[in-house]
Amino acid sequence: MTDLDNRLIALLRRDGRASLSELAADLRVTRATVRSHMDRLQQTGQIAGFTVLTREDVAPHPVRGLMMLEIAGSGTARIVKRLQAMLPVTAVHTTNGTWDLIVEIGTSDLESFDAALTAIRTFEGVTRSETSLLLTSRR
Repeated sequence: MTDLDNRLIALLRRDGRASLSELAADLRVTRATVRSHMDRLQQTGQIAGFTVLTREDVAPHPVRGLMMLEIAGSGTARIVKRLQAMLPVTAVHTTNGTWDLIVEIGTSDLESFDAALTAIRTFEGVTRSETSLLLTSRR
């Protein structure tokens, strides 16, 4: 899978009903490019189908955590876009105080979680980070 494929899937996970035009604009490619990538992903089985999920249907990732980021200068918008394109990133929050962003990450295992952290830490403009694993969630 290409980087474009991964970003396309990340967008579809956030909004499976997004139009080709919306996807093309977000990915900065043509509608035809989006269509050809979607067709190929479906033909190869990378996209198995589209469905509706309710809150009760969604099981949380086994490994989840919050990563707080400090961003240098005016790079926040650029970094948010990169984060949103990452499959393990489930949400990005702007905040006040010490940290500029809080990133929710969910993966199937610790190795994948660590890989996501490592990738994020290499983003130009990320000057400092702190991560907390979520051990138990109570509602």
